[in-house]
Amino acid sequence: MIIMGIDPGTATTGYAFVSEDAGGDPIAVAYGVIITKPDMKMPNRLQIIYREVKRLIAEYKPKAAAIEEMFFGKNVTAAITVAQGRGVALMALADANLPIYEYKPAEVKQTIAGSGNAPKAQMQEMVKTLLNLETIPKPDDAADALAIALTAMQASRWEQLVDED
Repeated sequence: MIIMGIDPGTATTGYAFVSEDAGGDPIAVAYGVIITKPDMKMPNRLQIIYREVKRLIAEYKPKAAAIEEMFFGKNVTAAITVAQGRGVALMALADANLPIYEYKPAEVKQTIAGSGNAPKAQMQEMVKTLLNLETIPKPDDAADALAIALTAMQASRWEQLVDED
């Protein structure tokens, strides 16, 4: 089963696809970023994100998707633009009729690194280790998308265990 992870944004949206090998270990199928140019008008940037998420879904055919929930900081303008990118990504996922799971940043950190306050460097190292990668995934948004997808994979494993009882 392939799970898609999305780290939303408008300048850069991270995406990742994870699965399991025959032994049940997680593997990275693909990951990267969708980049929009800052000099473009917002509707055009959002259109690029929407179309690229749809294209990626068609290419990798995930069975579920996970996306990071909004984290509200002090910069309201940045939060609004991230929310716009998140919205079009959610619409693309919904158009594909995928089950969508949403996780707070602290939930992802807790699942991947064992602490909801784990620093970015620790998270990146854990993603590298869990997926048996030679290097830390770059850019950061792609690594974050991998962490989000891994969180959904772990949650689905827990659900399977609970359903077996």
